[in-house]
Amino acid sequence: QVQLVESGGGLVQAGGSLRLSCAASGRIFSVMSWHRQAPGKQRELVAAIGSGGSTNYADSVKGRFTVSRDKNTVYLHMSSLKPEDTAVYYCKARDAVFREYWGQGTQVTVSS
Repeated sequence: QVQLVESGGGLVQAGGSLRLSCAASGRIFSVMSWHRQAPGKQRELVAAIGSGGSTNYADSVKGRFTVSRDKNTVYLHMSSLKPEDTAVYYCKARDAVFREYWGQGTQVTVSS
């Protein structure tokens, strides 16, 4: 059974930092990624990392967020946070046959 367990969300002031973690189990995953959804908006990709370490980022977070990975645990280090980064952050994992699995989400709130 596949499980993705996220942690690390919370309330932080603008300019601060947070680190999110997502531990996945039950399968080997090729790509792991972070997505976010703000109230009234569509879910969007924040950052992704492949099994070989290649990464890509949304333009809005480049230079501020860093995605990293240790086997089936993926991290999102967020710095210089802005109020517009406030959202529910979701972890997603994709296996070798392109099945996708989502975590339950963790709230990140950035106060101005």
